[in-house]
Amino acid sequence: MYEKIVLVTRKTRLEGLIERFNTRAQARFYVEHSGSDFDYFQNEHDRYYRALRRLQKGLKPLARLQVIEREFLPTFLFAKTDLVVTIGIDGLVVNTAKYLSGQPLIAVNPDPEHIDGVLLPFTVEEGIVAVRQALEGRLRLRTLPLAEARFNDGQRLLAFNDIFVGRRDHRSARYRIEFEGKAERHSSSGVIVSTGAGSTGWLSSLFNMANGMSQYFGKGCQIEPPTLKPVDRKLFFVVREPFISKTSAAGLVCGKITPSTPLILESTMPEGGAVFSDGVLDDFIEFNVGHVVKIGLASQGVRLAF
Repeated sequence: MYEKIVLVTRKTRLEGLIERFNTRAQARFYVEHSGSDFDYFQNEHDRYYRALRRLQKGLKPLARLQVIEREFLPTFLFAKTDLVVTIGIDGLVVNTAKYLSGQPLIAVNPDPEHIDGVLLPFTVEEGIVAVRQALEGRLRLRTLPLAEARFNDGQRLLAFNDIFVGRRDHRSARYRIEFEGKAERHSSSGVIVSTGAGSTGWLSSLFNMANGMSQYFGKGCQIEPPTLKPVDRKLFFVVREPFISKTSAAGLVCGKITPSTPLILESTMPEGGAVFSDGVLDDFIEFNVGHVVKIGLASQGVRLAF
């Protein structure tokens, strides 16, 4: 079934520091003089690479193995016959999932003692067993839907957790919003669209804010967040801080997106508009005058092992 195992890795925070300051010694000097513990980053780095070496040793006898680092994902071409394994934090699963087209994904937690890993069901040893099961056709998979932002010029962006539409500098975004046959113009700090997998993240913080304000100002009314499972084929959107003026309204501020009810946004910003997914601001698509984006469920999902 699978001709190759593609193992996706990530740089540790120590490697990021060394890249920033050129050498380990300079990185240590900066960290320690800022009052932090350099050994914390060193130990985290060592634990990750011990887990990575164990995983590679266990996978090499099973099939042809190719290792790529996360930053190369946008230019890497996955084959249909690839079996994909990640070793890192939840964010690595999210980043990798957007570039797959049906390949199974086995997510390994390199350090269960320190990483919660909501999306990381396997230890290193369990991950090796899961790969063996996949090669034997016995792997259990569940399909998690992706959100999709499709632009009028043909560009397309996928999201595992959430999509943000607004401005890169987080100033007021101006756009026309259309949903369920209604439309109005907005001035807000952006729109967040969440999948079931991402509903416990950015979306939940919006409900925390609303409930905190309600409690402080004495209304006492608590809003229950929507029940959204990772496998549910629906999305929820929320408009952040909508401003009411002579040219902007706040009648369409939240809603449930289904296959038959997409969210449509048309930019009225001359510059600075952006759409990005899963918190990766560097991988954004411009959203300025002339751009219309339709947000809904993608036709494909992520086949995640469990």
